Amino acid sequence: MSESEPAIRPEPPTAYRWIVLVMISLAMLANYYVYDSIAPIADILKSELGYTDVNIGSLYSVYSIAAVLVLLLGGVIIDRFGTARSTVLFAAICTVAAILNAVSSDLTVMLAARFLLGLGSEPLIVAITTALAKWFKGKELSFAFGVNLMIARLGSVAADRSPTWARFAYDGWQGPLVVSAVIGVLILGAALGYAALERTALRRYTLGEAGETDKLVLSDLFRFSRSFWFVVLLCMTFYSAIFPFRSFAIKFFMESWELTRELAGSHNSALPLAAMFATPLFGLLVDKVGKRALFMAFGSFLLMPVFLMMGYHLTPLWVPIVMLGVAFSLIPAVMWPSVAYIVEERRLGTAYSVMTLIQQGGVAGMNWLIGHTNDLAGASASSPAGHVPGMWIFTVLGFLGLVFAILLRREETGPNAHGLETITTSSPRG
Repeated sequence: MSESEPAIRPEPPTAYRWIVLVMISLAMLANYYVYDSIAPIADILKSELGYTDVNIGSLYSVYSIAAVLVLLLGGVIIDRFGTARSTVLFAAICTVAAILNAVSSDLTVMLAARFLLGLGSEPLIVAITTALAKWFKGKELSFAFGVNLMIARLGSVAADRSPTWARFAYDGWQGPLVVSAVIGVLILGAALGYAALERTALRRYTLGEAGETDKLVLSDLFRFSRSFWFVVLLCMTFYSAIFPFRSFAIKFFMESWELTRELAGSHNSALPLAAMFATPLFGLLVDKVGKRALFMAFGSFLLMPVFLMMGYHLTPLWVPIVMLGVAFSLIPAVMWPSVAYIVEERRLGTAYSVMTLIQQGGVAGMNWLIGHTNDLAGASASSPAGHVPGMWIFTVLGFLGLVFAILLRREETGPNAHGLETITTSSPRG
């Protein structure tokens, strides 16, 4: 080697890459916690501050509206400024939002804080996903994604169970949000830690390419197949049922099932807790046997009756909770990877952007609708039957999800199939 030739730098050691993974996953864990911090105090916001259920639903809706607006930017900031600086920027926005959410009881301030959280949170997730590709592409990328999501969902579990482990804070509306703000500081702290690790690595090691972030290309919308649009509609109905239900679930469990706040939080945490472990297992199962549309239909079928079972107390509560946990783990494990079989690689960015945009639009509208429905029906501890109309709305969404899954199954067993039912790890070409 001549003196003018630069030395070839090695790849980062395995331990270094996993330290990076843990660091950016901690940012996502704290981010998930802040997002889910409203549900455990929904009834307190109503009793102490006079919030209505539609106000509480709006705290989630404005987040989704902000996420849609950010999505339309198409990852431009991440592409221009890089993963490290973008991660710090978006993390700072999330931390400010968490602090702002705890300082005032004024609804306008809280709505502004949740909107700001949406502006930072969704692109932060994209930046972290892009960073994972840079550090793990060609290595243990799928496993790294799984570990990242598992750690992140611990944030949702911790938020749901905060009435138990942070009982000291639950003497009013503000204490739990102060806890959330303190945890929210971890978002920025972890992002700064990641940026420092990457800056050090760039001087010592050779990193992979981050790849392009997902972008919405309008011309691609006219080239997608019917199978893709059935998956998109299933995505919208599924998440429009699950996330708005979780927004009001703790309040519903307390008022309709007369559970303590601690026990209600534990029941709500069962969904992300189950998904942490069951989603990758379902993914392995589907990769082995195929039948992806059939599995999505089965998950939608499970989703359909659970809300009426809870609303009318038809069974012990653990029965619909288990069914909901299976659906919450199964459908995403099959649905998101299936897009890669339906859409050609160069349009995947647009495909995932469209799915996320429509999903967030559905979640925004449904959070508001359920809150409005609860208010009209007078849902409260003294009138638990007021929650039943909202449960019917969720049931209709479950039925629509089943319809879209059946239509997808029919499309994928016909002449226009993309291999969702036939492609397995042992027969990759179907």
